[in-house]
Amino acid sequence: MATTEGATGSVARTTRKAAKGSSKSVGASHAGALTPYLFMAPYLILFAIFVLAPLVSALWISLHNWDYLLPGKPFTGLDNYTDLFSGTGTAGLFWQSMSATAQFTLYSVPPLVLLPLGVAIVLNQKIPGQKVFRAIYFAPYVLGVAVVGILWRYLLDPSVGLINYYLGRIGFSGDLPWTNGLPWAWIGLVGATVWWTLGFNTIIYLAGLQGIPRDLYEAARVDGANNWQAFRNVTLPQLRPVILFVTTVTVLASANVFGQSYLITQGAPGGDTRTAIMYITDEGLGRFRMGSAAAMSIILAAALAIIGALNFRFLGRGDDY
Repeated sequence: MATTEGATGSVARTTRKAAKGSSKSVGASHAGALTPYLFMAPYLILFAIFVLAPLVSALWISLHNWDYLLPGKPFTGLDNYTDLFSGTGTAGLFWQSMSATAQFTLYSVPPLVLLPLGVAIVLNQKIPGQKVFRAIYFAPYVLGVAVVGILWRYLLDPSVGLINYYLGRIGFSGDLPWTNGLPWAWIGLVGATVWWTLGFNTIIYLAGLQGIPRDLYEAARVDGANNWQAFRNVTLPQLRPVILFVTTVTVLASANVFGQSYLITQGAPGGDTRTAIMYITDEGLGRFRMGSAAAMSIILAAALAIIGALNFRFLGRGDDY
């Protein structure tokens, strides 16, 4: 009898221990499921504060006739949007600035995607002074846009600029209108931007190149591939995610250009190089039409979102991104 009771108690204790272990396992499983969200929480909090909240605020302001100096801000619905698409008011100037932004993006993105790739391939080779050249190419990127704008404003000045001076010394006659004539203004803006930001894209490409396994190149050599074939069949496929990242970031940065145009050309000639951000700033902070400026910002953001999605569609693969 005592033996039976002892066995029953042992079974009960074993059952309780198993139940406790099971509950601990379930608790650990729940904790493990929450772990990724805990790591993501700092970013999500910052995203909500600095991206999501301003976006919601901009949407709300765009639905009003919003003059921040006046107490009354009447609700206008979608009038600010319909005005932009109906051609009334300042719609023509806004779409001119959008066209200027598109032109700058079209002119600047190809050299900022291709030139850094070539520089990175060269700097990835074992050459004397490799680290020094890497530092030289990256150095301009640490400068602020104000420094870059003032520097290139002086260099490109049609009257006293150093570029026209040295062009004259080597035989070119006449002062080229780098800051107030087309197409020279676009050439000057794109050239200054490429000089300034080329180093950043180069470093990104260089990191991608150094992550490619050397075994792939050795296998290509064994198969008889020359340099071009190794680049086309090994380097480019392996750099696909890096190229996607560089292209996307460059497109977004070029479409948000402000400082270069504001400081170098000041929108000249005749507003042809006045970008969308410049016009939105003038509309909101210069003429106190924050509702209209917010609507313009939403349209610009929507256009960039579409471009980014298309970029991922054509450069990325659905199973990778």
